[in-house]
Amino acid sequence: MAIYKLLLPKMGESVSEATLTKWVKQVGDQIDEDDAVVELATDKVDSEVPSPVSGILKERLFEENQVVQVGDVIALIEVDGPEADHQEQAPQHEEHVENEAENNHSEPAAEGNISEESTQESVQSSEEQIPGIDQVAERPSFQENHQQINSGLRFYSPLVRNIAQQEGISQQELDSIPGTGGEGRVTKQDVLNFLGKNKGVQIPKPASPVEEEIHQPKVEKQEAIHTPPAQVVKSSNGDSEIIEMDRMRRLIADHMVNSVKTSPHVFSVVEADVTNLVNWRNKVKDAYKKSEGENITFTPLFIEAIAKAIKDFPMVNVSVDGYNIIRKKNINIGMATALPSGNLIVPVIKNVDQLSLTGISRSVNDLANRSRGNKLKPDDTQGGTFTFTNIGAFGNIFGMPIINQPQAAILAVGTIKKKPAVLETEFGDVIAVRHMMYISMSYDHRVIDGALGGQFIRRVADYLENWDSERVI
Repeated sequence: MAIYKLLLPKMGESVSEATLTKWVKQVGDQIDEDDAVVELATDKVDSEVPSPVSGILKERLFEENQVVQVGDVIALIEVDGPEADHQEQAPQHEEHVENEAENNHSEPAAEGNISEESTQESVQSSEEQIPGIDQVAERPSFQENHQQINSGLRFYSPLVRNIAQQEGISQQELDSIPGTGGEGRVTKQDVLNFLGKNKGVQIPKPASPVEEEIHQPKVEKQEAIHTPPAQVVKSSNGDSEIIEMDRMRRLIADHMVNSVKTSPHVFSVVEADVTNLVNWRNKVKDAYKKSEGENITFTPLFIEAIAKAIKDFPMVNVSVDGYNIIRKKNINIGMATALPSGNLIVPVIKNVDQLSLTGISRSVNDLANRSRGNKLKPDDTQGGTFTFTNIGAFGNIFGMPIINQPQAAILAVGTIKKKPAVLETEFGDVIAVRHMMYISMSYDHRVIDGALGGQFIRRVADYLENWDSERVI
């Protein structure tokens, strides 16, 4: 038997550590390839670590609620192979791990360190055994392909990367494969399905019936958000309860307190007549759902108006570093999303100004659904330059939200209500029933004064009020 060291993988561009929240597998449990072994939590989202190999969990090196650094060994898994010391048998290079996990039919290496030449020979040997291999286009070298596969930010298990390297799947092709695993993770079967459909290559089935059973494709269960139950302690006189905050609530609390301490908040409010916008959406929503397969809500319409206003007033799209103002070139708008657990998360739509309205709508629906299903990746909540929150979804008319640091402003829209309003016409003033909405904004007075903040929020209202009722989407 050999020992495989399960590492904490890279989970995002700016994520260097995570809190181990739950062990899914216990010591002595059988683990199949792509099985979730442990659940983790970063400062933004929850995630899981799958096993790239089959074996038995021998040892857990961290306890629940401990902080783990990216690259740390978190568990030891006993796999089929020659007896070896933990340090010797543990792979020093990912190529060795991938090759050993996938090529069970080949002779296992006696040493922990495997040369690049022998790895390449093993890959070539595996290629020769694949029927129809002559139909596949000429492939890049192992080294080039290895760099390609590891250049993306999406997480792939070593097993998946190994198959991609052997089959000449480019990074772009790999990124395009829809994942059926937890959090949209690409599994071995997803890659094999891609090969069978697009490249006409069939991968031989494992010879052993036991292995066949282990490697059967499995649809991973969509689970709800895992929030630990709140610790409730009754007071001595029984007239109150002390409820311990969960991990996410503590993070939100610290973030909000820090924001108020950091930024002197100032608030502006305008009222907008959004009758044209409401009527337009009512007119196109059925056709949009029929063509796109999803609803078009008011949120993408608001976000588009905000992006246009930011282009008009780029000094709102800033952050503060001491006495320096950092103006952001990209317009990345975060949208505050309430979770079923009662907590809050802010996924980010990147480069909103470069998206069509349909593109914004798809991003909004995708991020909202993955937020509520606990399927966000760490990078989905990174890089925001401005935040939007729709408090009208809860029937509120307006509010004064707290700035999402290190940004300089956050905009909120209230509920849309029918109200009597005075309209100026060529025949004089008339009173009509209109769809009215309050727009409020909190901004950092260190860098945004009342004039800039007031002009910006008014411009957002203007874009919404002057909505083209004949617009084709």
